[in-house]
Amino acid sequence: MRMRVAAYALITRGEGATQEILLPHWNEGGMSGWTLPGGGVEPGEHPADGALREVKEETGYDARLTSLLGVDSAVLPSGTRGDELQALRILYRAEITGGELSVELDGTTDDVAWHRLADVPQLRHVHAVDWAIRHLHDAGSPLR
Repeated sequence: MRMRVAAYALITRGEGATQEILLPHWNEGGMSGWTLPGGGVEPGEHPADGALREVKEETGYDARLTSLLGVDSAVLPSGTRGDELQALRILYRAEITGGELSVELDGTTDDVAWHRLADVPQLRHVHAVDWAIRHLHDAGSPLR
C-alpha cells in the first residue's frame, strides 16, 4: 500500500450568512471539483510549510496558519493507480496575509474563487471540503 501525505488550509472571510470559503477548482485525469487549497507534501517538507506553499500556488495569496484543525485518513482501493493508497490529510486553519487572488498556471487547479458557505452544497466538490466545513461549525469536534 502506498501513502500520500497532504496538507490543506481552511480559509474563510466574513461572518454569518455572508461568510465565504476560498476554494480552488481541481481538474485532473478526467475528474474535477472544488477543493481546499492544499495538496501533497514534498519529501522532507513540513506539512505546515506544504500547506502554505500550496495556498500560494493555487490561490495567489500569502497566508499564515492559525491552528491545526484535524487529521483524516482514508484508504482508497486499488484501481487505475495500481496499489491501494492511504491518503493522510492534515487540515489547518489559515488567514490571508497578502498577495492577490490568481489562478494557478500549469498545475492541477484551473480556477479559484470565494464561495458563500450556503452555496457549497450545490457545488461539485470533494469530500475534504465538507470535512473542513464541519470544523467551522463544531470547533470541539473529535479528530475523526
